[in-house]
Amino acid sequence: MSEPHGTVLEKHPPSADGAGDVAGGSDEGNRRFWSARRVPAGIVALVLLVIAGMFLYDIVAVRAGRAGMSWRRELAGQLAERPLDDVWVLTGAGVAAALGLWLLVLAVTPGLRALLPMRRTHPDVRAGLHRAAAEMVLRDRVMEVPGVQSARVRVKRTRADVRAVSHFRELDDVRADVTAVLDEAVGRLGLARPPALSLQVRRPGRKGR
Repeated sequence: MSEPHGTVLEKHPPSADGAGDVAGGSDEGNRRFWSARRVPAGIVALVLLVIAGMFLYDIVAVRAGRAGMSWRRELAGQLAERPLDDVWVLTGAGVAAALGLWLLVLAVTPGLRALLPMRRTHPDVRAGLHRAAAEMVLRDRVMEVPGVQSARVRVKRTRADVRAVSHFRELDDVRADVTAVLDEAVGRLGLARPPALSLQVRRPGRKGR
């Protein structure tokens, strides 16, 4: 499933008392969007379903007087005979621990790193701006400054890195104009946590360098 581009809206049902205070819900609105984690959850559910089904079938077969599955008997024998420091035992334990750690990380992290929360103006609606859209807006504003030949913008959660190349005008003047333009543009993005600006303005390099 591809990530959303541009602005994303998430609307919640109104509260039972019908009261909604924008300021009271601002802390919740400033939080990052959580990913649904559909693919990892689906994989884990499918694996658990298959394992549980196999064991359930084997238990029913044994209760019915039939012999248990050969793979279960073989597995039980291997686990009983192999020492704890065996290579295969350590490898299996390491893989299981890595998978468990991966699932824990997915459970406690929001995900959707490319989606920046916007200021909450309505208690029941959350809005998010895609990083690529924010970078495009800031880059277009920088390119409007006289003297800027090219610009590269990278927006992170707490910082926006801007690299501009100026081919005429004094660098201090260009830097001052770009800073003013970026301050206004960042405010107009409507982000819940406006990123700090990191600006670098330089002359174009020589050809071949």
